[in-house]
Amino acid sequence: MSDQWTIDRGLVERISKVARLELTQDEVEKFTGQLKVILEAFRELDDVDTEGVEPSFHPQELSNVLREDEATPWNWDPLENTEHREGRHFKGPRIQ
Repeated sequence: MSDQWTIDRGLVERISKVARLELTQDEVEKFTGQLKVILEAFRELDDVDTEGVEPSFHPQELSNVLREDEATPWNWDPLENTEHREGRHFKGPRIQ
């Protein structure tokens, strides 16, 4: 497989410019080396034999663990602790 990406100072500088990062020359050197190591780790995955292995999109079987939604009566009176009410409604101050 041919290399599609070559990690060098120019690529790191272009990425930092697009990401609006102000990197020092030491940081550019550091990140260039780190990105090379990361790319090599991904290249090792290309050598793994996956013949006959079905793709797995999630490591665990997904199932609904929530309870069924059941309506239950709720006997809550929001006006029971106020004296500012009129019937089943809040009573506000008179507007003049």
